Amino acid sequence: MTYRNRVPARARPACAWSTGKWFRTASQTSAALAALAGAVPAMAQDIPAEGEREGVIIVTARQRVEDAQKVPVALSVVDGTTLDRTATISTSTLSQLVPTLNYSSPNPRNTAYTIRGLGSGVAAVSSSNDGLEAGVGYYVDQVYHARPATAAFDFTDVERVEILRGPQGTLFGKNSTAGAISIATRKPQFTPAADGEFSFGEHDALRVRAAVTGPLAGDVLAFRLSGMVNRRDGLVRNITSGHKQNDVDNKATRAQLLFQSGPDFSLRLIADWSSVKGECCVPVPWKVVTTNKAANKQFANLAASLGYTLPTDTVYDRVTDIDSPLNLDTSEGGVSGIADWKLGGVTLISVSAWRFWNWNVDNDRDYTGVEIQTIQRIPSRHDQFSQELRLATNGDGPLQAVGGLYFLDQVIKGTQNSEYGADAAYWLLGSTYPAALLDGYGISAKTRFHARSYAAFGEVTWRPLPRLAVTGGLRYTYEKKHGSYLGETYGGLATTNPTDIKGKKGILQDQDYAQRVSDGSITGRVNFAYDLTDGVMVYAGYAQAEKSGGINMSGLPVDQNFLLDTSKAVVRPEKNKSWEAGIKIRALNDALTLSLDAFRVDVTDYQANVVNNVGTSLRTYLANIPKVRSQGVELDGSWRVSPRFSVRFAGAYTDARYRSYPAGPCPIETVATPSCDLSGVRLANTPRWAGSLGGEYTAPLAAGEAYLRADANARTRVNGDASGSTYLVIPGYALVNASIGYRSGVWDVSVFARNLFDKDYLQNVTAQTGNSGLIFANPGDPRIIGLSVRLRQ
Repeated sequence: MTYRNRVPARARPACAWSTGKWFRTASQTSAALAALAGAVPAMAQDIPAEGEREGVIIVTARQRVEDAQKVPVALSVVDGTTLDRTATISTSTLSQLVPTLNYSSPNPRNTAYTIRGLGSGVAAVSSSNDGLEAGVGYYVDQVYHARPATAAFDFTDVERVEILRGPQGTLFGKNSTAGAISIATRKPQFTPAADGEFSFGEHDALRVRAAVTGPLAGDVLAFRLSGMVNRRDGLVRNITSGHKQNDVDNKATRAQLLFQSGPDFSLRLIADWSSVKGECCVPVPWKVVTTNKAANKQFANLAASLGYTLPTDTVYDRVTDIDSPLNLDTSEGGVSGIADWKLGGVTLISVSAWRFWNWNVDNDRDYTGVEIQTIQRIPSRHDQFSQELRLATNGDGPLQAVGGLYFLDQVIKGTQNSEYGADAAYWLLGSTYPAALLDGYGISAKTRFHARSYAAFGEVTWRPLPRLAVTGGLRYTYEKKHGSYLGETYGGLATTNPTDIKGKKGILQDQDYAQRVSDGSITGRVNFAYDLTDGVMVYAGYAQAEKSGGINMSGLPVDQNFLLDTSKAVVRPEKNKSWEAGIKIRALNDALTLSLDAFRVDVTDYQANVVNNVGTSLRTYLANIPKVRSQGVELDGSWRVSPRFSVRFAGAYTDARYRSYPAGPCPIETVATPSCDLSGVRLANTPRWAGSLGGEYTAPLAAGEAYLRADANARTRVNGDASGSTYLVIPGYALVNASIGYRSGVWDVSVFARNLFDKDYLQNVTAQTGNSGLIFANPGDPRIIGLSVRLRQ
């Protein structure tokens, strides 16, 4: 077989636009936006957007409309205007504004997000495991999304995003042990309005979005339609196929109806659909290190024996030579109904929803032109139905309460397929094995995971004094889960040699198991808040939370004898105790808002994805980490320095580490042993320091204003896997985004730059299958300059 030679050092083009194509697209889109402007009467620019008032951010963090500075919990809020002006179009870019939120997504299925370092665990090989629940709840319009992968889709027509830190089980339907991301989309309006955006930039980047709303029947029935297209050429060049890979091809649409019967009843119906496609997602070679394998199984010796040379020695060349098809096709969507009925002194809310998520992908799992693991597919289908009923008191009396019932039913079906190639036996087992032993050797597995969750929850706030509020909440949760895995091996060289058979089993072997788990738990919280003045509030609280046990759904790891370790089939419930205290300040005639809090979270039996390196190939599985602690300090604020200049700022210090993990998986550089003591190791993907700073300056110009905006974010280095391997540490970095433009009551035109100073940085890292010492990484996007035109009418 022929292997490719490396390419020359990178030469990044100054501008990668297809001029003719963009001229045509720009002309057509400008005409469409102009038509939209003329079709709808001018009105909306004089109406403040929902959730926005001068100096005040309105939230529903406690299931009622409140000023964010009056809510005695740690939270961050990003309104729709800020999302638009900072080009924050997804959860991944949201983390640049909210430093306590950490996001990792080597591919959409393996999406993981954490708050204070806690939530969905990441692994340096693959974190896809359908039996692991997220510790951070992800909600869109009050509907819980059970699969973390749905957070990888772009935002569509968003009004605001609330990031709540700490346990949220006494107010939300699903038990969220680490926090919640709550997204509110824009509602239908009874006054006609429309808005749109057309942005294009380097690498053939294109983003088009539009929304229109208005009445259908007087003041009784209104509608809203919105849609989005987001495209970009691939940033990774494949010298084998000639394709540009890791491209972006995202689409989304949302349709809504709002029915109002007087001031006491409303029904909101929502249907949405999103799609992500492309030749995604391939990491590129980063570095070669020495692992725990023998010298003849280190990458340099293996590659030399096959005459193979990496396509590049610089990760930021963004070059790959994978020789198997690469394809991503995933979609999600659903329908929901939100009924709101005022019944005198209380309001009854019903939230009903059905959602789906489809996943289909083809991967070259060894990430090289060597034929090691040539096929990796995990087609999956997820369906969920949820029903939530809440009853909340109305008014501002001394006693306020909210209580509810919740039900969630979800089913995930998958078909896993992995297959090895002609070089696998030599690469993974050694030259003493037949060269064709693993050629065509694979496994086909069928998985099914079914979970049901039942909960009753409630919270009461009592004001014994005008300035003192005492809050108490309780939750009961019962969950039951059933998971089955049936994997059958096929192909490879037929043999009766015991050594060869053992070698094959060290790579793959038949697996057939089924497990059931069920858990019931009572958790709660208590909180005290005191208004020192009308603009200063202090608070302190304690909360408990629990995440039920899980089932390993991606196959079991093996022991030193290559026997299945059945003790790893299930994981125990995760239990969380959280303390926090903070202060919230509004001063300078509402020009300055400041929120500061300190926290400590102790977790028992923390659930995480970890890597097993005992066998001849790296495998991931779910495990319990006996004790974890996360503690730190968080800051959020904004300051309107003058009518023309405003700044926002946020920062987080987080010390998140294993307090006790005496039998953890060993780092890949450690001499092969069954386990290592990882006590004291920092949690993956959690920077010790992270912060963001942004500002905007405006100046009057003609009938509108010119503006200059800059937003910076920075984070220190993080562990790239659960073992704390020194080889998988992701360096810290700082990024700056900027824009300059002009806006009037209708138009907003700007030139923008993402990653203004073209900073090289890494987002994710992963070790090659077989632990040869070859480490891959996903580089962050280079500088992208473009033009954006927005219309609001």
